[in-house]
Amino acid sequence: MAGVISRRRFLQFSAAAGIILAHRYLAAAEDKIPDVPADLDHILLGVSDLDRGIAWLEERAGVRAMIGGVHPGRGTRNALISLGTLRYLEIIAPDPAQPGASNPMVDRLRALKEPRLIDWAAHTHDLNAVARKVAGAGIAAEEGRDGSRARPDGKVLRWKSFNLKDDFGGVLPFFIEWSADSVHPSQDAPAGCSLQHFSVESPAAAAVAGAARKLGLEVEVKPGKSAVLHARIAGKKGVFQL
Repeated sequence: MAGVISRRRFLQFSAAAGIILAHRYLAAAEDKIPDVPADLDHILLGVSDLDRGIAWLEERAGVRAMIGGVHPGRGTRNALISLGTLRYLEIIAPDPAQPGASNPMVDRLRALKEPRLIDWAAHTHDLNAVARKVAGAGIAAEEGRDGSRARPDGKVLRWKSFNLKDDFGGVLPFFIEWSADSVHPSQDAPAGCSLQHFSVESPAAAAVAGAARKLGLEVEVKPGKSAVLHARIAGKKGVFQL
C-alpha cells in the first residue's frame, strides 16, 4: 500500500534522525558555551620524559616551564607554566627517582611516544558539595583523596581531589580543592601564555555533553572518533595548539 514503510526502513530513518538531532543539540549547546570553562583549573600535558617535555613546550610557547616537584608515592613529577588567573598547564612525566612505581597514570606516561593532553581538572572551593552534586546526579565517583607535592624550594602544596569512575576516556575532568595555605600554581609559575580555547572530543559526544550539563561544566563537546582534549594557547611565539 502507498505510504506504508517497512519496519527496517522505519528503524533506519529513526537512527538517522537521532544522529541529526544529536548534532543539532550539540551545535545549539556550543552557542552558549564559553571558550574556556570558568572552573578549569589546569590541563595536563603528558610526556615520557620531563626534560624533553619542557624543551618541546618551550619551542612552541617561548616560555620555559618551571620544575614543580614530585608526587610522592605516585611515581610522577612535573613542571608548570601559568595560563592566566587560576589556570595553568602541568607537564607531567614519570619520576626517575621512583622507578618501581606502577599505576595507570605513570604506566600510561611511560608508553607515550609524543606529548599529548591527557587530563584536566576543575577547581572548587567546596569539594564535598561537588561530591554531593555528583552523587545526586547519579554519576559514580571514586573516593576523595588528599594530595601533596614538595616544591624544589621545600614548600609543600596540598589539595583534595576526586575522579569520576567513568570520565569517558579522560574528556571529563577530575575535581580539585586547593588547601587554603597553598599558593595556587598559576600565581608563581612562569607567565607569558594564556588559554584561548578548550574543548573535548568523543565518540559519545551526546552522553558526554549530558554528563557535563549535570555536573555544571560549561565545556565545548564535539563528536569524534576517539577521546581527545584540545587547547589553543597564545604564547610568546604566537598561537599554538595542543
